[in-house]
Amino acid sequence: MAERRSKPVSKASGKKKPVAKSRRKGTQRSRWRAPMILMGKITLVVAAVVGVYGIYLDTQIARKFEGQKFFLPAQVFARPMSIYPGAPITHGQMKQELALLGYRNTGRVQSEGEFGVAVDRIEIYRRAFQSPNGAETPLKVTIHFQDNRVHRVVRSQDQRDLGFLQLEPLLLDRILTGEREDRLFVPRAEIPDTLVTALLRTEDQEFYEHHGLSLTGIARAALVNARAGRTVQGGSTLTQQLAKNFFLTHERSYVRKANEALMALIIDFRYPKDEILEAYLNEVYMGQDGAIAVHGVGLAAWHYFGTPLDELNLAQQALLVAMIKGPSYYNPWRFPERALQRRDLVLKMMLEEGMIGRHDYEQNASRGLQLRDPNWRQRHKLPGFRGLMQRELARRFGDQVLDQSGLRVYTTLDPLAQQAAEYAVREGISQLSRDRNDDQLQAAMVVVDRYHGGVLALVADREPNFKGFNRALDARRPVGSLLKPHVYLTALAAPEQFNLRTPLEDEPISMKSSAGQVWEPQNVDKAFRGEVSLLDALVHSYNIPTVNLGMSVGLDAVNTTLRKAGWSSRLTNTPALLLGALDASPLQVAQLYHTLADGGRYRPLHAIGHVLNSEGERLVEPMPASEAVLPEGAAWLTNYALTQVVERGTAKRLKQQYPGLTLAGKTGTTSEGRDAWYAGFDDRDVVVTWVGRDDNSAAGLYGSSAALPLYQSYLAKREPLSLVLPRPVEITDGHFDAQGQPVAARCRGAAAVPADRVSWPDPRGCTGGDSKTAEDRNWFERLLGF
Repeated sequence: MAERRSKPVSKASGKKKPVAKSRRKGTQRSRWRAPMILMGKITLVVAAVVGVYGIYLDTQIARKFEGQKFFLPAQVFARPMSIYPGAPITHGQMKQELALLGYRNTGRVQSEGEFGVAVDRIEIYRRAFQSPNGAETPLKVTIHFQDNRVHRVVRSQDQRDLGFLQLEPLLLDRILTGEREDRLFVPRAEIPDTLVTALLRTEDQEFYEHHGLSLTGIARAALVNARAGRTVQGGSTLTQQLAKNFFLTHERSYVRKANEALMALIIDFRYPKDEILEAYLNEVYMGQDGAIAVHGVGLAAWHYFGTPLDELNLAQQALLVAMIKGPSYYNPWRFPERALQRRDLVLKMMLEEGMIGRHDYEQNASRGLQLRDPNWRQRHKLPGFRGLMQRELARRFGDQVLDQSGLRVYTTLDPLAQQAAEYAVREGISQLSRDRNDDQLQAAMVVVDRYHGGVLALVADREPNFKGFNRALDARRPVGSLLKPHVYLTALAAPEQFNLRTPLEDEPISMKSSAGQVWEPQNVDKAFRGEVSLLDALVHSYNIPTVNLGMSVGLDAVNTTLRKAGWSSRLTNTPALLLGALDASPLQVAQLYHTLADGGRYRPLHAIGHVLNSEGERLVEPMPASEAVLPEGAAWLTNYALTQVVERGTAKRLKQQYPGLTLAGKTGTTSEGRDAWYAGFDDRDVVVTWVGRDDNSAAGLYGSSAALPLYQSYLAKREPLSLVLPRPVEITDGHFDAQGQPVAARCRGAAAVPADRVSWPDPRGCTGGDSKTAEDRNWFERLLGF
């Protein structure tokens, strides 16, 4: 039997199948290894790029957050009202000031920004504020009034009398240079907690839990949008919104959204939640003020309510939170019902979350929108005064001074004086235009603090808010008889030659210039009186006696007086100068009259008191003290004569309006009535008013009937103070005869007028033909008064 052989199996052949399988696995691993390595490299590159980009973003964020987050425009303030015993402030003016500052008349004064009124006193809870001299704390006081002045200032806490108190200055304007965004920075500590909780409830409930992004918020928004079939809710956190507002555009793209998310993570990692909230609440867009965007809840409080943020009630806070969703859509002036519904929704959400009680909800939901008057605009409301202020800023600090962030400019403007001046010009010119059927008339008015030289008010157009030609600063018109007091002061500065009873010739005169031209001045009424006293010549504004007096003292001497009083432009040595052939602006005239009204002391008129930078450091010291430049006695006698102008002269209609007050002033009229002027002062204000046509055409105007009525309208709103003229030691009551010679009081024909002691050395006898004394007359002469 043949033997069965088995087929030999080699080791190699026995492992043939497993080896093939292994090769297939190896091939698969090789196939995936390259892509995985590539993906790993790409991942590393992407991570590196993201890391580098993240570092770049972190640098940008740090530069913004740790440097100057916001550019804050220059804030321009009015003067702070100074209150002290004897201050020339009336009960009515105090109420007006408080209303302008947004104080609330609550009757029971319990919180800052409130006041209560009684017949002869006002109780005020003054706000804390930053003054040019530092921080002022809240203070509750009662101000007592008597005889149109402050009588006492009493601190409510301990009934202690105070010698001095200031109210915070009114914010007049906010000046932007290039930027079209405005904001009023408010630190987190001064933002009401109720406003913050309302904001978080409506915009980002998980703000204090998430890390810049809210996955639940994104998911919730996606679900709501899917159900609605459109985008009705966003999933962005407040941090994302801040990142977008600070660093990105509003472009709708994945790249922008990715940047926003990455920045939000970085911001949340680097900075505390309260700092993020502070930045958001000062950055958030809140609407438009004309062409300027309103940012931040601090400025929005003033813009919509005219009140500081920390004084808003809960309903007002809720409205601000409601508007964040869409300031244009929920604009309370344009869409009040829509805004009210949204506000009430915010209040309801706060109630549901237990943030407020049912009583608070019902009380605030029942309130109206409580908005300020939409016609009242703060920004750019004072174009005339603003022009003066900006010129002064540029002259003293350079054109770039307003480029500094956070600048605080404290001006001299008195808002009550400005209101009165605007009313006087607007209503006065409107009435004058109707009466004369002349719509071409224009006007300007300048009001100056009599004692300090600060410009209290300035109106440059018959429409005070019109931004055009600034007549108060730039109009150059002949001043007419307004120059006469300086001619008379020049004469009275030589008391050994002139006194108020010195006779002046009033006869026709003719003068020939070096060019051969003949000048024959006339009195306004074309009449001649032969001879008038120096006092009467000024009181009645006679031209010929003034020329004779001016030529007697010399044109050079008159020019010297004008230069000392503050005239800085060129002067001419022509006789016509004596009758006001001098072109000046209302502000230049105000400078001359301020020196006169302040007793011959010169101080440059100014519109700026203090300028502080963002750190509170003062950039400018107060204006220098005034300087005595004109003889005090001569200035006093001239001012006395100006009171007689009001008493019985060309401005006597003013005396009829205020019979119990002492006021001073001078009318001015130029050829063919082209210009009507009035310059007057009481114990507080120096006011210059001009009326005329821009084309300088004949208008038939007179100072007494065109310019003076505007001043009267100003005083009707301002409540004038009776002028007090303390006599210098050299001034006494003198007696003079008709020839201006000093005589004893008992002499026949002796007239009593104030005089320099040099003019009236207390004579014992009489002179001239009327030298009989009372003792020399017989009983019949004494009976008849001879």
